[in-house]
Amino acid sequence: MEILLIRHGETDWNRLRRMQGHVDTPLNEEGLRQARALGLALAAEKPDAIYASDLMRARMTAQPAADAHQMDVRLDADLRERCYGAFEGLMYEEITQRYPEDFAAWHARDLHRRFPAGEREAETLQEFHHRSVTVLERIARRHSQGRIIVVTHGGVLDCVYREATGMPVNARRDFETINAAINRLRWDGSRFTVEQWADMSHLEAAGLDEIDRTHPAA
Repeated sequence: MEILLIRHGETDWNRLRRMQGHVDTPLNEEGLRQARALGLALAAEKPDAIYASDLMRARMTAQPAADAHQMDVRLDADLRERCYGAFEGLMYEEITQRYPEDFAAWHARDLHRRFPAGEREAETLQEFHHRSVTVLERIARRHSQGRIIVVTHGGVLDCVYREATGMPVNARRDFETINAAINRLRWDGSRFTVEQWADMSHLEAAGLDEIDRTHPAA
């Protein structure tokens, strides 16, 4: 079966380089434009189901496609971005200044470093990777064939791409996770494979990939 895996549209925090994580931010004007363009592009796809993270930016991105197919969006909190604890709400420059050792561990993709807690306890990269892959496997197993649309976050895309290609979780990222681009994967019942990645032909301009490839997406 085929999975169309999509990162949410742009938010003001993406543009400002402010860490989102589990903070519930809406799409900005550009993100809404991307969501509309995505909905038009997906109108011909005939999905069997549409899933999204329960965070607003993912729900808003999924809604135009759901409207085009007169379907409900199935929300799943396990599709959320990684929880970054005290990093959330801070500009990247502020993280560097306040938590230099933790920032260095993030930059190095330390699998087991748990950042300081904020409103929520942070996840380690290993925990987040396991959650991201497990939830997509669980959703895929509900649909033995056909096609599903899953709207989620850049970090989840990062984890699933690595799982599908065999790329180590702690290796430097050399691929993009573009806002509202379409990523096509195949699920054979036991593993994912990538059919197409970062198709943005339906967008008039590139979505903003706000985190440098040396960092995990947020």
